[in-house]
Amino acid sequence: MTSIVQRYILKELIAPFVISLAFFSFVFLMTQIPVITDYVVNYQIGIKTVLLLLAYTMPFFLQFVIPMSVMLSVLLTFLRMSGDMEIVALKAGGVSIYRMLPPVLVFGLLGAILTAYMAAYGLPTGRKATKQLLYQVAAAHVDLGLKPRQFIDSFKDVVLYIHEINPATKELKDVFIEDQRNPQLVSTVIAPRGKISVDSAQLVVNLRLWQGGIHQVDLSESRANTLQFETYDIRLDMKRNLAALTQGPEHVEEMSIAQLRQAIHDAAKKDSTYYRPLMELHKKFSLPAACLALSLLAMPLGIRARSSRRAYGVGLGLGFFLFYYILLSIGWVLGEPGTYPPQIGMWVPNAVSLAIGLVLLNRAANERPIVMPPLPRWIRRLQLKSESRN
Repeated sequence: MTSIVQRYILKELIAPFVISLAFFSFVFLMTQIPVITDYVVNYQIGIKTVLLLLAYTMPFFLQFVIPMSVMLSVLLTFLRMSGDMEIVALKAGGVSIYRMLPPVLVFGLLGAILTAYMAAYGLPTGRKATKQLLYQVAAAHVDLGLKPRQFIDSFKDVVLYIHEINPATKELKDVFIEDQRNPQLVSTVIAPRGKISVDSAQLVVNLRLWQGGIHQVDLSESRANTLQFETYDIRLDMKRNLAALTQGPEHVEEMSIAQLRQAIHDAAKKDSTYYRPLMELHKKFSLPAACLALSLLAMPLGIRARSSRRAYGVGLGLGFFLFYYILLSIGWVLGEPGTYPPQIGMWVPNAVSLAIGLVLLNRAANERPIVMPPLPRWIRRLQLKSESRN
């Protein structure tokens, strides 16, 4: 009978997990709408590019959404079972609380594996793919990305300033260019007018300028000279920007586990170049472990909660996850400058959640009451409205 009960609990956990995962993924994706809208307006990207951008950003959110969804699914499942008196019936049939624990641990382990995949592989791959896709969009629509009376640094080692742009003819007025592609020679180009053409296939932008001047500073020989021109062509290759993406990750979230370990080993001193990779490395393991800790915490909360309302369960789950995330954020903020050991900061939230979960589980197994926090006012109002409708 115990095996049947455990399979039943494991099956019941799936539906709320899928619903929670879809809901919170949608909520987190809404935070990317302003960024996506900016690219749609400025670069006129299509629906395919929008979907790719959303897909590439999903691993970052999923490493937090999956532990949250695991916790909520366990909490809601046991809240329902407790409200339907199934827990009482199982206890009367000789099934203890501890015998209901294996399916919860198995479910938490599956969530941990999925979170670990997102943190260790999905996040670095998604960040790199996002950067490359955005550069390709900017390169293919660079003429749309050029804004008048703004400094434009989309090109590697080149800064543009254009006072006026004619969108129809692509003609430019009052062009300023600072070219530092040659490390020994800094060139400043000024021209009253010019014209832009784009080769999207080759990812090349061609600028033709008329009746301007070039001011050059030779850093190696410490000399400067000025040239006047009737016509001057400058070629800006976006491939250099794309090639720079493959020269090495610039952010710790783009690094694999091996690269993080290498960055920690190569750090000359214990500063941000040492602590940030160290924290990111531990976070890639602490977030998956959170699935087990939070699921163990959610089980006794669901069994011994005073209310079986879903609104109460969602509010309770969000409250505990917010507490977990605050502890994680404190560890990250204090660990980055080395004020707090990063190894401890990334694992304290799991240790606290696990300790609370074990205490509550022991009290639930021994039929001791669990003092629950009161419902927030907004949840109580929703509960009263739902009761009045029924």
